[in-house]
Amino acid sequence: MTTPRQRLGDSGERLAERHLESLGWRILARKWRGSSGEVDLIADAGDLIVFVEVKTRRGESHGRAEEAVSPAKCGRLILLGQQFLSLDDALADRLWRVDLIAITLGRDGTVIRVNHIEDVCRDE
Repeated sequence: MTTPRQRLGDSGERLAERHLESLGWRILARKWRGSSGEVDLIADAGDLIVFVEVKTRRGESHGRAEEAVSPAKCGRLILLGQQFLSLDDALADRLWRVDLIAITLGRDGTVIRVNHIEDVCRDE
């Protein structure tokens, strides 16, 4: 049985996936697990591979979704990206980055904001 928090996260990931597909990106993996955790979405953006962290919030009473990616989380996402790319020689030399898609929903589930932040771990 899924919890309300899991349902919220799954809903956000579906919204993020549709957003990426609207950009013409191809989804390579969903909820990919490596040794240090999970990447929500992995997409081929044509000229690079993008590892996507999705954060979904109902309102902003617990902080903005954009504030949820810490330096430690970036470190794990970078490690996971390296692990994923090392599994396939065809991907080993591809350029890549980590993006954040922060989704804010209203109490009734309506989408208030989808904020796609590219290269969120650039300074890590």
